[in-house]
Amino acid sequence: MKALEDYRIVELYLARDETALFSTACKYGAKLRNLANSILDDPATAEECENDTYMEAWNLIPPHEPHTYLFAFLARITRNIALDCCRKRNRTKRSALLVELTDEMEQCIPSPSDTEGQVDGIILGEAISSFLRTLPQERRNVFIRRYWYMESIASVSKRFSMSESKVKSLLFRVRNDLRNYLIKEGYTL
Repeated sequence: MKALEDYRIVELYLARDETALFSTACKYGAKLRNLANSILDDPATAEECENDTYMEAWNLIPPHEPHTYLFAFLARITRNIALDCCRKRNRTKRSALLVELTDEMEQCIPSPSDTEGQVDGIILGEAISSFLRTLPQERRNVFIRRYWYMESIASVSKRFSMSESKVKSLLFRVRNDLRNYLIKEGYTL
């Protein structure tokens, strides 16, 4: 079966046609499952996250109508579900991957531990997005793969045909650039 265009899939959701779920699974199922598995490192739970994503999309469309950004919409849902699973699984002990990523990003992003920091989270997200748009495509993609998709250094290295040391160096430089950018934007780090 040929995959439907995103616009058509969203129209199926809006019409409450269950074909939308099947079409979404055919077009994006493997990508969503891989995203969840990169966070959880558990194929069975990743598959559950994928299925939960379809149900969540069913509940969120409408009111949202992601005609032009369906995959990003679904990926965000999947990522949040996978992170929730990760938190539940590791309530008593923190995941080494999450600790590692948190430690790396702690150097350049202010802590949202207070109320003001939480309110500024949305504005911070916009500032980070603006910063990422200034980067060359390869640097931006490496950064996103590492910190949004939570891929390992080895995986990012393989994906972009770089040595692991080059990926680490590139990420270090991007984090420093992000830190400097946020300081210029008025953030206290």
